[in-house]
Amino acid sequence: MNTHRKAEDGISAKGKICLLPSVITTASLFSGFYAIVAAINGQFFHAAVAIIISAVFDGLDGRVARLTGTTSKFGMEYDSLCDLVAFGVAPALLAYEWVLRPYGRYGWLAAFLYVATTALRLARFNSQDTSSTKNEFTGLPCPAAGGMIAAAVMFCTFFEISGTLRNFIVLGTVYGLSYLMVSSVKYQSFKHAETDRAKKFQVLVGLVVLIMVLATEPQVTLFVLGASYVLSGPLAAGYRLVVKGRKPAVEEQENSR
Repeated sequence: MNTHRKAEDGISAKGKICLLPSVITTASLFSGFYAIVAAINGQFFHAAVAIIISAVFDGLDGRVARLTGTTSKFGMEYDSLCDLVAFGVAPALLAYEWVLRPYGRYGWLAAFLYVATTALRLARFNSQDTSSTKNEFTGLPCPAAGGMIAAAVMFCTFFEISGTLRNFIVLGTVYGLSYLMVSSVKYQSFKHAETDRAKKFQVLVGLVVLIMVLATEPQVTLFVLGASYVLSGPLAAGYRLVVKGRKPAVEEQENSR
């Protein structure tokens, strides 16, 4: 009897530990759903902030699961479904209600393409073997894409940027983000970042400085940070192509000598 009760207590305790990452994931889903409601009501800045908050929760749930040893297939699938809402539907609807609605069919098709590529990006990520590429993503992560749209809203609101030029830029940005999510462009992953003990203090200082920079003018710094990460993939890919192109030329010169 006591053995059976102990086993039940063990299962119960394990369930409570597994509940924590799921609660954080649910908080991310809640923020994403609120962003949808705020976008429908025309509260674009609030919707953008909600997407950023959702991205913060999305970054926490996986780390909490790994720290507590409660990673599971259920958690991964639940996280992906929540990501589709928070970083697929919510940013697409925000962009549509904010600037894409006047473009009619082209506007809602751009929003649909963004949602579809987000779903494809998540499906590819869940089906591929990531054990050998823990430090990089194939394609732009959807939280970064959704955060870029949210940061653009905050940036334009802060500087009161409006007009046709802004609308065209956002339309092109939505198409560009959609392509990058399903592309083969490599992006740096910080999920499994490993740091030497000697460098942990420097990393901590760097994080403090980063928080201070972000806190100065979040509407500007988040946009700059997001744009830098989005562009880092194509720029790195272009750099690798240039380096590969130079190697044969250098080898030919050396052989001719």
